[in-house]
Amino acid sequence: MSRTEQDRLSRTALGVFRLNGQFLSLSEELARPAGLTAAWWQVLGAVLAEPLPVSGIARDMGITRQAVQRIADLLVGKGLAEYVPNPAHRRAKLLRPTAEGRAAMSRIGPGHAEFAARLNQELGPEAFAETVRVLERLAQAMDAVHSPS
Repeated sequence: MSRTEQDRLSRTALGVFRLNGQFLSLSEELARPAGLTAAWWQVLGAVLAEPLPVSGIARDMGITRQAVQRIADLLVGKGLAEYVPNPAHRRAKLLRPTAEGRAAMSRIGPGHAEFAARLNQELGPEAFAETVRVLERLAQAMDAVHSPS
């Protein structure tokens, strides 16, 4: 690995770490009025389109199964989500949002849309779309060259 490659890796990682902090802070601000935390929003958001097992949510979100399990149990305890039978696996139940969980998620929508519009205006539509493409490509490349132990 050349010094230039190492510098690029370091700068990419530092940029992603900074973005992670910025997105977590923004997510907390957006989720708070809906009675959610950023972590609750992340897990509920993962199962909005379809119910998933905890391990599937963890894999999609890049977080530990134990962390998702803890949050999923909290969401179920607060009536925001529920476990349902998994036809593919008897022991790994599926998590899905309740009507109350969907209502909480919908309360985030206006703030989310407003921030997306502001970011789109700051970056410009083409650069915003390119940012999405580059970050998705980076995640795919990381999956290709690194598997967590």
